[in-house]
Amino acid sequence: MSAADDLAARALEAARFKLLADYLPAWIALYDARTNLCLFANRGYASAFGLTEQNILGKTFGEVIGPQAEALIQPAVDKVLSERVAVSYERELPEADGKPRWIEVHLIPQLGEDGEPVASCVLINDITKHRLAERQVRESEARLGKFMQATVEGILFHKDGYTTDVNPPCCELVGYAPEEMIGRHVLSFIAEDELPKVKDVMRQEREVRYETAVLHKDGTRIPVEFIVRTIERDGEKLRMTIVRDIRDRLASEARIQHLAHHDALTGLLNRAAFMDRMALLLRHAERKGETLALLFIDLDNFKRVNDSLGHLEGDQVLTTVSERLVSALRASDLVGRFGGDEFVVLLTDLNSRADIKVVLEALLSVVEVPVKADGRALSVTPSIGVAVYPDDGRQADELIQHADTAMYRAKARGRATYQFFEPALAETAYADLVLEAELAQGLTRNEFELFFQPQVEATTGQLSGAEALLRWRHPQRGLLGPDAFIFVAERHRLMLALGEWVLREAAGTARRWREQKLTHGHGPMRIAVNLSRMQFHLDGFADTVRRVLDDSGAQGQWLELELTERMLIDDIEHAPATLAQLRALGLTVSVDDFGTGYTSLAHLTELPLDKLKIDQSFVARLPDDVGAQAITRAIVQMAVGLGLTVTAEGVRSAAQWQLLAGWGCQQFQGELVGAPMSAPDFEAWVKAR
Repeated sequence: MSAADDLAARALEAARFKLLADYLPAWIALYDARTNLCLFANRGYASAFGLTEQNILGKTFGEVIGPQAEALIQPAVDKVLSERVAVSYERELPEADGKPRWIEVHLIPQLGEDGEPVASCVLINDITKHRLAERQVRESEARLGKFMQATVEGILFHKDGYTTDVNPPCCELVGYAPEEMIGRHVLSFIAEDELPKVKDVMRQEREVRYETAVLHKDGTRIPVEFIVRTIERDGEKLRMTIVRDIRDRLASEARIQHLAHHDALTGLLNRAAFMDRMALLLRHAERKGETLALLFIDLDNFKRVNDSLGHLEGDQVLTTVSERLVSALRASDLVGRFGGDEFVVLLTDLNSRADIKVVLEALLSVVEVPVKADGRALSVTPSIGVAVYPDDGRQADELIQHADTAMYRAKARGRATYQFFEPALAETAYADLVLEAELAQGLTRNEFELFFQPQVEATTGQLSGAEALLRWRHPQRGLLGPDAFIFVAERHRLMLALGEWVLREAAGTARRWREQKLTHGHGPMRIAVNLSRMQFHLDGFADTVRRVLDDSGAQGQWLELELTERMLIDDIEHAPATLAQLRALGLTVSVDDFGTGYTSLAHLTELPLDKLKIDQSFVARLPDDVGAQAITRAIVQMAVGLGLTVTAEGVRSAAQWQLLAGWGCQQFQGELVGAPMSAPDFEAWVKAR
């Protein structure tokens, strides 16, 4: 090979080396051992110091990296040249944008044929990504550590099932110290019946949320929710479990579930639950050819207890009576409360009517025992109607109707007794016949009038509406409330005429008040009208309401219709359509006396409603009764969650107002606001405000 060819080959080799060096991710430079002048630098090395591959050549080490950096790494350079060994170190570079940058430097001596260093090779790797990743891991570990200490939820880490770390809330939940848990297999904390489920999740390494149960150190079973994830920590694969104590949640769900099927005051089955279970027992009795007896129990003159002693004492009487009923019956018998002072009992496993009479006598005797109320002994007596399956009916509704009829017959016979249903049983007692005739005359003679009780907004106290309450100015007996005559009207067609009169009177009053601008300064006001069961179940009731509005010149937005829970449940199949028709006319629809035990929570989502009125028996026990607090708060929050306006009846104190408003109750009605007033008195009351 000629000298020219050798020179060309060397040039080609140098070009290839330079090309390779420029495209390597490392920075490469070569410095003369004696002069410290740069002999070679690839593109990455030169640009790292703001130079090019050409103008960096011939510059000294210090000129390239700066005097401060030269002084910092000079000991490493001296060691390379003097000891003829490679030296490695890391250094953080200052950046103009303030972002940190780290490099890993390798200094390698190049020795001549005599073994003396002729040059120093510099090999630099940018390790910023690695260092930032390590920093993020450390910061993540620190955050996780702080979170584990600060969170109220339990957190546990385990590897292959053995606990590696645990936070204080988790230790507190199960009653162990950290040192007692770390190193112990996690399955040792799981309730035995839950082991298969937990083992399956661990085996499949699923990332899942599920409910299970752990064991406290003292053996107590604790329901929990696990949220399981797989993570990497300190370079190893771990399973992380978030442990949530769900005892409060399950207890709350159980209370709501109980409320859906039981009477809130007495704990007995409510109407819906009683009817469901009664239907099952009737089918069983039909298959087995058995006899059942339905008892409809009503307490005599119970309203007088409420009126004289108040609802708190009245509730205590009802609770005592319910406990006595249960104690006098067998576990196989069904007991429920249909609301107010009405109880129902279904007797099973009967051989004859003599068996029924034995139970009836027992019930009369235990209920008649004086009840302590307000420090006094009150004598409470029941009237009981009996309908026998299958003689008096084969369907639940039919049996209830016949037992109810027999119960009214028992009351007509003097109360504190029982009456079996008989096909020829008179629909009413003689007193009912007299009262029925007087009611008809009262309508003709215009003896009825409406009283009005104000309703106000919880937040402002402004008047929002008034409830229309029916009164009868009886020519001999004076002013009578509906309790004195409504039960007779409801058992006859008179209720239709009386109910329509109330509706027309309320509509006319609403129009008159609008014309008089009675509500000026108080915002829009509706008049609430209580509907009877007979009215609501009447075919074409919505058409009747439309006709009343047209005749009176009133608008639907001025009226509110109140229905009881029992009315809705009795006609749950057709109620949604009727309610929708009424709302289409602009009327507001509300459920009155909610909580007395008829409506299941599921039905509230099925019915087109606007408002829910909490029964005053709950409000009366506030704010001191913890049970009433829990139930009332649950009702308010449930109703608000369903988008319903909530009105509390019977508000008597500022403490009740404040508590209910805090839970989200929007409207109040009761003595604290104002008592029922005649129309002139109400108008004067509004103007005085």
